Amino acid sequence: MSDLFQPPDGYAPRSAWQRGCSACGACCSAPDIAALGKPLGVPCVHLGAGCLCRIYEGRPAVCRNYQPDWVCGEVAPLPTLQARIERFLDIYGLLEPEPSESPDHG
Repeated sequence: MSDLFQPPDGYAPRSAWQRGCSACGACCSAPDIAALGKPLGVPCVHLGAGCLCRIYEGRPAVCRNYQPDWVCGEVAPLPTLQARIERFLDIYGLLEPEPSESPDHG
């Protein structure tokens, strides 16, 4: 089994790696969670204070089976949940590009 905390080849890490859940809330906020009807980039309605799950004992299998990995080490040190969401989405190429500010050609 490969080490989930090793970044992909050629990836330049921006932070120290850590193992295990850091309670950063990114995995409950950034990805979509179909079992809960949660859209991409929106915190789960069950995410409580301290980024802890309010339905932990009854959470769906997709949440129960999530395993922290190297991405957690990238996002956890960021200062806000919104910054963690944006970095998570950026890592997976899911961040919407900024609208370009090109001049009108008309």
